[in-house]
Amino acid sequence: MSIFPWDLSIVPQKFFLFWEAASYTLEITFFGVLFGLLIGLLVALGRLSKNKALSSVCRSYIFLIRGTPLLVQLFIIYYGLTSLVTIAPIPSAIIALAIHNGAYIGEIFRGAIQSIHYGQLEAAKSIGMTHMKAMERIVLPQAFKRAVPSLGNQLIIALKDSSLASTIAVPELMLKGRQMGSSTFMYMEMFIIVGIWYLLMTSVLSFVMHKIEMKLKVSDRG
Repeated sequence: MSIFPWDLSIVPQKFFLFWEAASYTLEITFFGVLFGLLIGLLVALGRLSKNKALSSVCRSYIFLIRGTPLLVQLFIIYYGLTSLVTIAPIPSAIIALAIHNGAYIGEIFRGAIQSIHYGQLEAAKSIGMTHMKAMERIVLPQAFKRAVPSLGNQLIIALKDSSLASTIAVPELMLKGRQMGSSTFMYMEMFIIVGIWYLLMTSVLSFVMHKIEMKLKVSDRG
């Protein structure tokens, strides 16, 4: 007899029933981070702009988003905006993740851009490049490479944050775990399965990001 009051033999039996839920988790994470990258890049460039109004707007956005919980932002988008327009759960989750991650990614990009020696930008301008062209061809490619480790960490954080989407009925891993626990009364076993799925996904993402980071380092040396 097991010393634990749980039937852990159920874990391998039910594990692959969570496959579809895992795919939803990956979907909202992928698109949330993808749009977050676009928002983050624009926010970073805005923060570094000489236009004080634009810089202030971007700074305020970062302050507001980083200073409030993702769950609050998710509820505002899903419940608050429904008075203006109907937004389904999955798009709401993606929008919330994008806006939330955009603030953090913006600071990652800003730090990476500022780490590039200013002399490179001046040298590019001296040979006739415009500021935007110099940023596009000289600064941003280097900044992106330097940002990869931090972006990898942010991707993993976003994957785990996606569990909050269960609160607005997105059929991802956490919601599946709650539903399976409710129907079987095996909450511990179901959430162990959920935990294993998250661990597998974060491990794979960590491995992939590490490989990308190593490849970029090799290309720099070459």
